[in-house]
Amino acid sequence: MTTKRVLIIDDEQGIRKIVEIALKAIAGWEVLAAASGQEGLTIAAAEQPDAILLDVMMPGMDGIATFQQMQATPELQAIPTILLTAKAQTSEQRQFAELPIAGVITKPFKAPDLVKQMRSLLNW
Repeated sequence: MTTKRVLIIDDEQGIRKIVEIALKAIAGWEVLAAASGQEGLTIAAAEQPDAILLDVMMPGMDGIATFQQMQATPELQAIPTILLTAKAQTSEQRQFAELPIAGVITKPFKAPDLVKQMRSLLNW
């Protein structure tokens, strides 16, 4: 079985660290990290991760804009993407529901729950 590779795109270093530690320690997955949407797109294209965890609220290019760019890029379209969001208002959930994403995980999250939710959303 090959090790799953997950790209976390989040402008908060603390979140990137927590996610990285959780996914490595609990799931044994490889973790790639990007601090911005633009960096995330570059890494995703170069590394072709098995899944992407994408923060919605980021300065500059936010998660939605980043995801739209991924959808417009043939080699990135098929990568399952999970949105990370601190805001789960109904209007936003409706917007997310219209996107071809694997799912949404709300912050704050506990490390073991993050892995469980990801496994469930990605069928891993």
